[in-house]
Amino acid sequence: MGSTMDKVKGLANEAAGNVKQAAGKALNKPGLEAEGIAQERKGEAQQVLGKGKDAIKKVVDKA
Repeated sequence: MGSTMDKVKGLANEAAGNVKQAAGKALNKPGLEAEGIAQERKGEAQQVLGKGKDAIKKVVDKA
């Protein structure tokens, strides 16, 4: 998967995670809130992966 796709999927997972967290809080469902936190973290990790791929590509392109 390319770096752009990693970043896009990461943003989508972060957004969905935030929605789940808010719904879990509003509905008093800690399980849903925890699921949202996990999904948000997954999204953050995907974005970091995408940024890392960009950095590696820049180094390779300069070589």
